[in-house]
Amino acid sequence: MKTIASIFGIGYIGKGGGTVAALAAAVLWYFVQPNIGQQLILVILSVVLGVWSGNKVEADWGKDSSKVVIDEVAGLFIAALFVPLTIKYLLAALVLFRFFDIAKPLGVRRMERFKGGWGVMLDDMLAGVYANVILQFVVYTKLLE
Repeated sequence: MKTIASIFGIGYIGKGGGTVAALAAAVLWYFVQPNIGQQLILVILSVVLGVWSGNKVEADWGKDSSKVVIDEVAGLFIAALFVPLTIKYLLAALVLFRFFDIAKPLGVRRMERFKGGWGVMLDDMLAGVYANVILQFVVYTKLLE
């Protein structure tokens, strides 16, 4: 479970581990080129594994430890959901997601109040939703074309 929570050790990097995990998720997303059904499966799987592993490691690592980076993977996947699978859109998803995840505006910080794995995951999930909403607007208006 620590391997899953830390995404194969990325969480042990320390400062910047969340960004490295989100970048790894973006690279995976780009090279796998998941169709819509696979995108949904990846989002659901990362959320379920994140809540589960977040619950399990909390006793050893404490509440929302920086070693837990599966939440950044789920957040990036949500940010990239239904967005064109190009480098520029994935880079935009990464930047927007990390902005919302780090700045924690618009209720994102409040999501950390939840206990256990949900407290680990919900702030990153909401940051991913905010990033995705902006990206959907960008796609719709063709701002990156």
